[in-house]
Amino acid sequence: MVHSMTAFARCESAGPHGTLSWELRSVNHRYLEPHLRLPDAFRDLEGAVRDALRQALARGKVECTLRFAEETRGQSLSIDRERAAQVVAAAEAVAALIQQPAPLDPLEVLAWPGVLAGDAADPQALNAAALALFEQALGELRHGRAREGAALAALLGERLDAIDAEVASLRELVPQMLAAQRQKIETRFAEFRAELDPQRLEQEMVLLAQKSDVAEELDRLSTHVQEVRRVLKAGGAAGRRLDFLMQELNREANTLGSKAFDPRSTQAAVNLKVLIEQMREQVQNIE
Repeated sequence: MVHSMTAFARCESAGPHGTLSWELRSVNHRYLEPHLRLPDAFRDLEGAVRDALRQALARGKVECTLRFAEETRGQSLSIDRERAAQVVAAAEAVAALIQQPAPLDPLEVLAWPGVLAGDAADPQALNAAALALFEQALGELRHGRAREGAALAALLGERLDAIDAEVASLRELVPQMLAAQRQKIETRFAEFRAELDPQRLEQEMVLLAQKSDVAEELDRLSTHVQEVRRVLKAGGAAGRRLDFLMQELNREANTLGSKAFDPRSTQAAVNLKVLIEQMREQVQNIE
């Protein structure tokens, strides 16, 4: 199964010391590019989070945001006097550099991280809870990418069926188009009342058939379609390979258009290019 690179997941967990919540947003990108937003107290998690992302995802720009709403109700408050003294000393040092500084607000000192504390929570326990919650959110993100990947694979399958139908139709039309072209040549000769040399006519038809021979292009289109189906069925990190196959399909469709000598073959080439472009846009979202 192929996976999309676009998904969203949110997980929340409430504990005795507060509520943890993770938000993960994933969009398409050439490589795996994590962006982490962690509170200062959870900075030690960064390495483990990045490792988990590398093991679970191959590509995509992934934004990971952790929030922690601390529970203070029913907790006794205490002041870390040493921390408060450090904050006040730093504020006074800055004030000395300013003319007519504003007076220091005690509430601002209390609001500084680490000055006012409730019942101390075990940092290791909080980190473990946050990491476990991240694994849960990452699992939901992968499920979301898998669901969207399945939908993209279905859309691509519809376009592949349409390409197969166009190729099969064009194979049947080629003899008819050559016969129609032969009739045009004969009619043109008749209009000018020119003597029709059967040998010359056959030479012209042979040249036309060689110039308009699209069997190779049709075969390659069919081969590429089969390969796309195989890659979709194999799954995994298939986006780059699928993107390459879209380029090859487009190359064959362009060659087909350059060899067109009948409005029907021209229209078939246009239809193929439209289908391939629709597929290419969808492939950009596949991991």
